[in-house]
Amino acid sequence: MLMSAAEYRESLRAYKPRVFVNGQTVESVADEPLLAPGIAGVGVTYDFALRKEHAPIMTARQCTSGKTVNRMLHINETSQDLLYKLEAVRLVCKTSGCAQRYLTHDALNGLYQSTKLTDDRHGTDYSQRFLAYLHDVQDRDLTLGVAMTDAKGDRSRRPGQQVNPDTYVHIKERRKDGIVIRGTKAIVTGAPYMHEFLVMPCRTHVPEDRDFAVACAVPCDAPGVTIIARPAGRPGEASAKFSAKYGQSVAVVVFDDVFVPHDRVFLAGETEEGGFLTTSYATHHRHSCIGARAGFGDLLIGAGALMIEANGLDPNRHAHIREAMVELITITESFYACGVASSVYCTKDPAGSVMPDAVFSNIGKLLLATKIYDMHRVAHYVSGGLIVALPGPDEDHNPETKASIAAVMGGRPDVPAEQRAEVARFIEDLTVSHEAGWYSVISLHGGGSPEAMKREIWRNYPVMEKVELVESLLDRGVLDDGRRVSKQPGRCCATGCEVPEPPQRSETVLLDEAADE
Repeated sequence: MLMSAAEYRESLRAYKPRVFVNGQTVESVADEPLLAPGIAGVGVTYDFALRKEHAPIMTARQCTSGKTVNRMLHINETSQDLLYKLEAVRLVCKTSGCAQRYLTHDALNGLYQSTKLTDDRHGTDYSQRFLAYLHDVQDRDLTLGVAMTDAKGDRSRRPGQQVNPDTYVHIKERRKDGIVIRGTKAIVTGAPYMHEFLVMPCRTHVPEDRDFAVACAVPCDAPGVTIIARPAGRPGEASAKFSAKYGQSVAVVVFDDVFVPHDRVFLAGETEEGGFLTTSYATHHRHSCIGARAGFGDLLIGAGALMIEANGLDPNRHAHIREAMVELITITESFYACGVASSVYCTKDPAGSVMPDAVFSNIGKLLLATKIYDMHRVAHYVSGGLIVALPGPDEDHNPETKASIAAVMGGRPDVPAEQRAEVARFIEDLTVSHEAGWYSVISLHGGGSPEAMKREIWRNYPVMEKVELVESLLDRGVLDDGRRVSKQPGRCCATGCEVPEPPQRSETVLLDEAADE
C-alpha cells in the first residue's frame, strides 16, 4: 500500500509517543504546529510516489516480495536502483529542503547486508527476522527514524569505559523472549513524527563491549521511550518563506529499559558485524546525502537567479555575477557527480543487494560538507545586502511605512518591490537565519564528521595500485643519480623506504563518529 501525505499524517494518530518540544508535552504529533513543517517534509516522499510523472523513480519493485514499494523503502539490487534513488532524493529535497525519509532507506539497506553477513558467520536467523520486518514496513508504507548516534559521553573512552553506561544504548538484560535496552541516542532525525525507530550502533566495538553492539526495531510509543525534540523549521514565522512550510526536527531519544521481542532484534552482541553495519549504513547514507544537498543547491541556484533578475543585473552582461553563479552550479553538480559515479561503480554484496562505491560516496559527502559554506557565500554575493537589511514582513502591512519602503526597495521597474522582497526573504531563510545555520551544521556533521569520511576514503582508496604503477615505470631503467630501482614490494623504488599502505577493509577498524546522522 502506498500512502499519500495526508494518509501518512493521519497514520501518526495511531501512535501515542511521549514527546516534548520546547519543554512542553505534545499531546498529538499530527496536530502540533511546531512539528507541521517536518511532517510536510516527509509527506513529499508519499505524494510524489503517487504522481504518474515521478513514479518511475519514486517507486520500485521489491524482488523479495514482488510488490511495488516506495523508493525510500526499497533494497537496491542494481546500479540503476542507486541512480534512481539518488535522483529521487534530489527530487524530494529540492521541494522540501530535506525530506528526511531517505534515512529509512539507508538503514534498511545496511541491515539487509549486515543480517545476512551475521547469519553466514554465526548461524543466526537475523536475516529471516529482518526480511519479515522489511515486508511489513513496506506493506504499511511506514517511515522509520534512525536511532544511531549515541550521546557518547567522554569521547576519549570506549562505551564500556564510560562512567555512565547510558551514554550509549546497550543491552541491559537478555530474556528468553527478547532483550531490554537502555541508553540515549542524541541525534535522531524527525523523531517525533516517525512510526518506529531502527536502533543501530554508531561505531565499531571491541568484544568487551558486546552489549553495545545492538540493532533492533522499536515503535515510537513503546513503553520507556521518551522523545525530547526541537521544532521542525520555523513554523509561524512570517519571514520564514521556506522553513515555515518545510522543516526538520531532531531529537534526543531516551530508551529507559525498553523491551524488544526477538523478532525485532537484528544484532545482539556480534561486534564485528556491528562494525560492518555501521560502515555499510554510512556509505548508503552519504550517497543519499549527496542527492539531498544537490536538491538544496537547486533551491539556491533558482533563488539566486531570481534575486539577480530582481536587482536588475544580467549574468550575460555582468561577468562577476555569471562567474559566481557558475561557481554555485559547479559546487552542486561536482558532488552530485560523485553520487552518480558511486552508483555506476557499485559493488554486489553477498546479500544480493548493491553497495555504492565507498570512495566516491565519501568524496561527494566530504565536498558537500565543506562546500555548504561556499554555497551560502555565493548566494550572498549574487543577492546583495538586501537579504539581511530588508525590514521585517510586518512593515509590508504598516500603512505608515509601506508606501515609502516599496518606493525605494524596488529594483527593476518590471519587478514589483513585493516580489523582490519575497525572494530576498527566501534566501535569508535558506542562508542567514538560525535554520540556515542548522542546515550548515547538519551538512557538516550529518552522516559523520569530515574526519570519518577522510578515514573511509583512505581506507578504501587503492593507493598501492598507484605505487605499483609508478614502480613499473621506474623499473625500466636507472635513475638519474645512478641508483637502481628497488623491486621490493611495499618500498619506494628509489630509496627503499617503506610506503604506507592504507588499511584493508576490516570490520574492526575503530570508527568513532563514523555515521552520525
